[in-house]
Amino acid sequence: MSTQDLNEDTITSAVLARARRAKSARFKKVIGSLVRHLHDFAREVELTEEEWAYGIDFLTRTGQKCDDKRQEFILLSDTLGLSTLLTQLNHRSHGDETEQTVWGPFHRLKTPRFRLGSNISEGVRGAPCFVNITVRDSAGKPVKGATVDVWHSDDDGFYDVQHQEWNGAMRMRGVFKPDTDGRVWFRTILPTAYPVPTDGPVGELLKASARHPMRPAHMHFLIEAPGYDRLVTHVFNNGDKYLDSDAVFGVRKSLVRTYPKHKPGIAPDGTRMTKPYHTLDFDFVMRPAKRATKRATKRAAKKRSTKPRKSAS
Repeated sequence: MSTQDLNEDTITSAVLARARRAKSARFKKVIGSLVRHLHDFAREVELTEEEWAYGIDFLTRTGQKCDDKRQEFILLSDTLGLSTLLTQLNHRSHGDETEQTVWGPFHRLKTPRFRLGSNISEGVRGAPCFVNITVRDSAGKPVKGATVDVWHSDDDGFYDVQHQEWNGAMRMRGVFKPDTDGRVWFRTILPTAYPVPTDGPVGELLKASARHPMRPAHMHFLIEAPGYDRLVTHVFNNGDKYLDSDAVFGVRKSLVRTYPKHKPGIAPDGTRMTKPYHTLDFDFVMRPAKRATKRATKRAAKKRSTKPRKSAS
């Protein structure tokens, strides 16, 4: 196809023709669909050059807002509902398996490991909260080799990375190894509702859309174990006024729990509390890894295709 006389109706076919030279079938499928939808979008809304330039600038500023403590592109994906869509496409839950939800922009690598029963919010103001969870499979058996990574906001709705005065110190987050019964317990503070960062391009988008930036109170959990699908999820606080309008569309009914408030007394870990405290109990159910299943299927198919055949004669 000659590209010397293209117009608004033929440009898409020309671009797709060049993309077909790629060796990867998956790449050709993805880039082809992207080009078609992108061109159709521009034609549908009759995109102006000024709007196109603003979009380029918006994405540039989104990238410039990213650093080792903040991921503005993830936040953009979250607020557009794309993160939730991808989660649902790639991690469908069945039966009583715990539903997945968005990562959020505040997960950190190299999170410190704690012993069971530790306090991950030492020195942070807030209502005490004692967490008791289990990690098991769909048959009710403890998942072996699991690790539980937890993180959440403070009483003012901020994560540790948002406290400049903490100089990068990690608080209200930690990694635990379940005991032989699949149990993990620790102490922290009660998380509260909070706004996603609005001082960047995503905040600009929310304002233009007349949307609030609030997320309902929750704790994040990342649970991994050999042979199981990685589980990224939240446990939301029942009764939070933002449950039906989460800025990142991450709430699932199955992930909403009450964090009951208790009078002063003996806490679940035996600590004598002189002020009210909260508790959270949750059973996480993991599913077998989809990738492992796919690999096993491919290996079986390969064996069948390489098995010597008997002669037809």
